[in-house]
Amino acid sequence: MKYLYIVGALGSIGTQTLDIVRNNKDEFKVVGMAVGSNLALAKELIEEFKPEVVCYRNNKCDLSYSPIEYFGDEGLLKLASYHKYDNEVFVNALVGISGLLPTVYAIKSKKDIALANKETLVVAGDLIKALVKEYNVSLTPIDSEHSAILQCIHGENKSEIKRLIITASGGSFRNKKREELENVTKADALKHPNWSMGSKITIDSATMMNKGFEVIEAHYLFDIPYEKIDTILHPESIVHSMVEYNDGSIKAQIGASDMHIPIQYALRYPSHNNLDGKSLNLIGLNLNFMELSTLRYPCLKYAYMVAKKGGIYYAVLNAANEAAVYLFLNDKIKFLDIERIIYSEISNDEYKSISYNLENIIDISKKIIDKLVVRYGGK
Repeated sequence: MKYLYIVGALGSIGTQTLDIVRNNKDEFKVVGMAVGSNLALAKELIEEFKPEVVCYRNNKCDLSYSPIEYFGDEGLLKLASYHKYDNEVFVNALVGISGLLPTVYAIKSKKDIALANKETLVVAGDLIKALVKEYNVSLTPIDSEHSAILQCIHGENKSEIKRLIITASGGSFRNKKREELENVTKADALKHPNWSMGSKITIDSATMMNKGFEVIEAHYLFDIPYEKIDTILHPESIVHSMVEYNDGSIKAQIGASDMHIPIQYALRYPSHNNLDGKSLNLIGLNLNFMELSTLRYPCLKYAYMVAKKGGIYYAVLNAANEAAVYLFLNDKIKFLDIERIIYSEISNDEYKSISYNLENIIDISKKIIDKLVVRYGGK
């Protein structure tokens, strides 16, 4: 039995994780859940899975039983620190920098990590890797791209890897030219052609910032230098990523565009156990691969720029993006303003003197987000 703590339980990754638990109750038990503001859905899922510990964003549900209840950001950390069983797994499906500290606390309470929160490794990859080693826990990715790479390198000699090839769908505007992007709408940006995701990651997909984040994550997850991590445009989202070896052979993981598959692999790694109805029909399959241009998608280039700077600039990149996406989703800026805001912040030399540590990552992230939101008229 694996005992799960799911934070971001009402989101896309959280609810699909609960689908897997629902169908495998002899294998998984939900011990803790952190839920957001949809109290009707929260009540339904809490009553179904009856976790021992529940963290609410604000208001609580009226339940038929009495779990331990926590609230807000402090409550997230208490839930992450709760420890009662062997084989505990912390499923981090939070969005943004808010996912970092819960990951740290979960590691320190000896939980294995199943990670969907990109920002944890983007802003603090070196620190997280050190903690994983110190506390002797595992960290397994949920992202479909990193899950694909993990499957492609399983059983292989890492020294024989020539490069990682991360695929990208191209997002909502993949068929538009740069000059057509100036006045695109939020509604258009949220229409991802292949995946059903939360609003922030859908916008990150449209700007290709999510692919830049995935390059940074891949560097930390697989200990591969940035110069050996490439990206490629693959509109069908059937090949989820590839690994090329020194002899020129390429291993690819292909499958349906369904996040249940990488979530289950993260929970059962390295097992490929049953997942009903997820077979891919290969007959008539048409796969296309094209260059992923950093001229068309400059946010991807910004991730490589920040990788060269290193240190606190990872947090600067993420905070600028987090604020810009928030502003766009709240109709305060235009779509292309997102990349302009990001470039302005990562080009700012005033951050050079800030030391790279957990306290400063949290502090500078909050300051940048608050500064940009106020500057552009957000809340």
